[in-house]
Amino acid sequence: MRLSVYFTWGCSIVLAAGYNAFGKGAEPAGKKQYQVQHGPCSYTFLLPEADSCRPPYVPNAVQRDAPLDYDDSVQRLQLLENIMENNTQWLLKVLNQTTRLELQLLEHSLSTNKLERQISVQTNEITKLQEKNSFLEKRVLEMEDKHTLQLKSIKDEKDQLQVLVARQNSIIEELEKQLVTATVNNSVLQKQQHDLMETVHNLLTMISTPNSKNNFIAKEEQISFKDCAEAFKSGLTTSGIYTLTFPNSAQEKKAYCDMESSGGGWTVLQRREDGSVDFHRTWKEYKIGFGDPAGEYWLGNEFVSQLTNQKRYVLKIILKDWEGNEAYTLYDQFYLANEEQKYRIHLKGLTGTAGKISSISQPGNDFSTKDADNDKCICKCSQMLTGGWWFDACGPSNLNGMYYPLRQNNNKFNGIKWYYWKGSGYSLKATTMMIRPADF
Repeated sequence: MRLSVYFTWGCSIVLAAGYNAFGKGAEPAGKKQYQVQHGPCSYTFLLPEADSCRPPYVPNAVQRDAPLDYDDSVQRLQLLENIMENNTQWLLKVLNQTTRLELQLLEHSLSTNKLERQISVQTNEITKLQEKNSFLEKRVLEMEDKHTLQLKSIKDEKDQLQVLVARQNSIIEELEKQLVTATVNNSVLQKQQHDLMETVHNLLTMISTPNSKNNFIAKEEQISFKDCAEAFKSGLTTSGIYTLTFPNSAQEKKAYCDMESSGGGWTVLQRREDGSVDFHRTWKEYKIGFGDPAGEYWLGNEFVSQLTNQKRYVLKIILKDWEGNEAYTLYDQFYLANEEQKYRIHLKGLTGTAGKISSISQPGNDFSTKDADNDKCICKCSQMLTGGWWFDACGPSNLNGMYYPLRQNNNKFNGIKWYYWKGSGYSLKATTMMIRPADF
């Protein structure tokens, strides 16, 4: 007997059985259908009828009677049933394998759906990222345009400020010229006033003294003095501008004499009070002196050096802050070395109220200006802090720094500084440096 199986996925499955005895490839004429439903598929069995079976031809066989033929048919039917049972077992195996294939296909389908969902989610995320990237690109372009406009506006403002600064510089230069003219005129007037006072004083002396003629001649010979102490001792006790002469020379020098402070006779070396004079000067200017003796000025390193090397002098420094306080520092011995030694400062014997430690570094330091760097720092202190001074390594003092007005004088490293009184960032309101002989 032969079993034929015909099946397709998702549709009916037909299984046919027949006897090989009917010839190779031949199917019995009479067939009976058996249908089994399993899940989405149905299985149909095509089996031949029992009465259509023919016993095989047996040559030389012994003829049997009718009952024997019936037994033979029963045996054949039993054999057919056994075959059918085997075929049924085989079909069940086929069904099990088919079920496994269905499950595998179902799992594959689920995996495919899951993968499709993941791809869809990733596609959505990519789309969102692209949209976000487009938005960011748009924002960047907007910011670039905004910054371009701001830069253009800043450039326009800078150009306007440069024009304004140029105009102000021109105005300042004109004012400086006018100030120089006024200073010269003022100096002439002060000289005339001084000469007039001298004449009046001499006349009064002549009137009050028996030998007035000789006294008048002596006063005429001493119109110029070597320092303010000598002028004070000669009877001139009014503070003002006096004419001094270089030691062993006929060269004259105008100086302000303080005839009132601490007994008088003080020759003023330096004075700051309103910021009207620029102290960021060259070596030559500090050497010969600059400014107006009636206001802010620097007497001159060369004159001070020659004067203080003749005899022992004391140095007094008076300091004023913006809160109305005043302090002083007094050195019992002071002199400046000559120009070859960079006008090195020498000080001894500190007293006073402007700090227990000297704000001028000790031992003495060379003088430095913006065009002569003689300090002990790798930087150029005079250029960084402005002004000419005995900087050491930029040191704790600089009375020739930038002049800052009230409410702008704090946190200024390049201002008028005296560290051991007001600290490093406080710029003072006024300063005065003055000397007189120690034996005055």
